[in-house]
Amino acid sequence: MPNYEFKMQRLFLRHILADGARIEADRSQANYLLNVLRLKDGDKVLAFDGQNGEWLTEIKVTGRKACVLELVEQTRPQEKSADLLYLFAPLKHARLDYMVQKAVEMGVGSLQPVMTQHTQTSRVNLERMEANVIEAAEQCGVLSVPGVVEPEPLKALLANWPEKHPGRVLLFCDEGSETTNPLGDLAKLVEAKPESIALLVGPEGGFSTEERSILHQSDFVVSIPLGPRILRADTAAVAALAVIQATLGDWT
Repeated sequence: MPNYEFKMQRLFLRHILADGARIEADRSQANYLLNVLRLKDGDKVLAFDGQNGEWLTEIKVTGRKACVLELVEQTRPQEKSADLLYLFAPLKHARLDYMVQKAVEMGVGSLQPVMTQHTQTSRVNLERMEANVIEAAEQCGVLSVPGVVEPEPLKALLANWPEKHPGRVLLFCDEGSETTNPLGDLAKLVEAKPESIALLVGPEGGFSTEERSILHQSDFVVSIPLGPRILRADTAAVAALAVIQATLGDWT
């Protein structure tokens, strides 16, 4: 990532960033900057809004628990948003937090929970997911904040796929695959040059027999193995995203 300042604090702002803007930090951000990080009047932080690049800002303290961020100059122009859709069966709190954060670090463009027959939890806190997405985006230097999409049952997702995602190939991590190396199947996709891709990672208990049958019968689906060992769902997400980015994504 060229010309990226790794040591300076980054902050996501829900405001349109433009030259000369002065933005009042909300209460939680002001507390974080002034009381947690103990930054002072005149200190600098980087800010981004997900649409207008990254900006160097200067802190102007306006009260014991309040401050304004003055935009000084743009440090990086806005980059094209990632187009990798990540679909996953929800996990319980801490592991879901971890998986969401790692997915953002691995370059996904949007995240959508998918309800399967063996899904561990029926409730998904989208606000918590969005908070984890923003935190990960702040820490790993991305300029576009991945979107969080409402949960959807797997069968409905697959039934509506051709209409909602025309031309997008769906890769699913198949624990029942007869092979162990995903690179062969991904190499074929590299040659086919799909318009866009999505990744589906199942629950801890794996996909049901019925679900695997539907997936295998769908012409927009490509199954990939993830090695000779059974991986936890959060580990499978990182492993799958790594090999996908290295063959079809922005690592190439």
